[in-house]
Amino acid sequence: MSGSARNITTVVLAGGLGTRIRHLVPEVPKPMAVVAGRPFLEHVMRYLASFGLSRVVLSTGYLSEVIEAHFARALQSGASLRVAREPEPLGTAGGFLHAARTEPVAPKAWLVLNGDSLVFADFARFIESFELGRWDAAVMGLHVNDALRFGTLETGPNGDLKRFAEKRCGAGLINAGVYLFRHSLLADFPGRECLSFETEVFPSLLARRARILVYAVDAPFLDIGTPESLAQADAFISKNFGALEGSVYPGS
Repeated sequence: MSGSARNITTVVLAGGLGTRIRHLVPEVPKPMAVVAGRPFLEHVMRYLASFGLSRVVLSTGYLSEVIEAHFARALQSGASLRVAREPEPLGTAGGFLHAARTEPVAPKAWLVLNGDSLVFADFARFIESFELGRWDAAVMGLHVNDALRFGTLETGPNGDLKRFAEKRCGAGLINAGVYLFRHSLLADFPGRECLSFETEVFPSLLARRARILVYAVDAPFLDIGTPESLAQADAFISKNFGALEGSVYPGS
C-alpha cells in the first residue's frame, strides 16, 4: 500500500434502490448484479485493491443482507472492510456521512465512489494531484462524446470546480461519481441527514469557498443503472480488467 493510500478510507455507496433494473435483478441490490461471473461490486473492490485502497466501508441500505452475506468472510477475517447500513435512505452524501461517522479512526481523507459504476482511471494519480495541490476536495471528471445522460462540470482556469451544470447534448466533462474529501471538510457539509452531493453538498462547499479540484480523465466508464448499460457490463469488465482478471478480493 502506498503512503497516500494509507491515509485514505474509501466509502463505496451501495445503498440505492436500483429501480430501473430491479426487474432484471429482483433479488439483489443493483451493485450485486452478476457481471462476468462475479457481482459488479466485487469488481469495484478488486479495482480499488489494485491501488492499495483496501480500507473500505460499504454504505448499504436496500437488501444490505445480500451484500453482507457475500462479503461475510472478508468482514470476519480481519480484512479492512466494514459495512455501514443506513437506517433509512439518506441520499448519496447522507449515506457517506453515516458511514464516516461509524469509522473508529478518522483518516486524513476520504475517497467516495459508487458501487454500481466503475471508471478505469488511475486512482493513484488522482490522489496524488489532490494531495500535491492541497485541495479541500476533488471530483473526477470524465470526458465523454455525449453528456446528455449526465450533468456536466464547469471548471475554472486552474482546474477548480465552478459548478455542476445542467444536462446538455454534445461532448462535455461529466461527473464520474468519484470524490476525495479532506476529513476536516466534513464539518462544512450542510447540517441535514439526507443529502445529495451534486445538488446540496458541492454548492454549499463552493459557497464557503472550498478549493475543489476537477481531475479530468479519458478512461473507460460504465454505470450499470439502466437495462442497456447492464447488458454491456460483461464485455466492459472482460475488456478492461486485463492483468487483474485473475485477482480476487480478499475474503470474498
